[in-house]
Amino acid sequence: MKKILFIVIVLISFKVSAQMQTEGSVRYLITHSWTKKIASLSYFSKQQKEKISYMWSGRDEWKMYCTLYFNQKESKYVESEEKAEKEDEGGYSWRKDVYIVKRNFENQTMSDAIETLGKTYIIEDTLAGMDWKIQNDLKEVAGHVCMKAVTEDTIKKQKIVAWFAQDIPLSTGPERFYGLPGMILEVDVNDGGMIVTADRIDLMKLTNELNLPKKLKGKKVKDADYQKVLKNHIDGKIKEEQPYWWGLRY
Repeated sequence: MKKILFIVIVLISFKVSAQMQTEGSVRYLITHSWTKKIASLSYFSKQQKEKISYMWSGRDEWKMYCTLYFNQKESKYVESEEKAEKEDEGGYSWRKDVYIVKRNFENQTMSDAIETLGKTYIIEDTLAGMDWKIQNDLKEVAGHVCMKAVTEDTIKKQKIVAWFAQDIPLSTGPERFYGLPGMILEVDVNDGGMIVTADRIDLMKLTNELNLPKKLKGKKVKDADYQKVLKNHIDGKIKEEQPYWWGLRY
């Protein structure tokens, strides 16, 4: 009974503040865990997993920042210029790939530019709903009470757990995740293989942050075509008994 009462109070507070959180930016900290990614591979033997875990011992995690810009109608998610790790403290130095995820919720369209497997794809398509299942669990993320939702990436065979804030009434989120009745502030992919967590939210008037670059070069495809590229790559790596995420976002 107490849990039900708490949920009711939280939902009322969401409604009261729903019109307040409609424009600004969110910084997300992304943490990759190589050993947890390896542990999720059903086609790897125990010996293979232990060998790779030993190789990554002491440098298992890699961190980076991304930024989501948003208003009531659209959002854009990009890699941040800000580094989450210092190179002299064990941080990795990577070439920055093209990664732009644009959502227009007024027109129900996506305009993404993603560099993967050595190519850049310009993905222009309509938005299709993700198959989320909302649950009753609650937790705080970046100062917001969030509800839990789960889904599955059927191409990568990944379990996705998301936490969304209804007091930010926008159906957007980090990476390519969206479609919940509130902004997604945290995502856990495959039990910690990749965790994306909002650690700073700035409410402000945007200027040109939501604009796409004028010159984007790449192969124009529909989302289904892009998913087919990923599936073919993953199927090939499974046959070779190799980790499928090298060259992918995960």
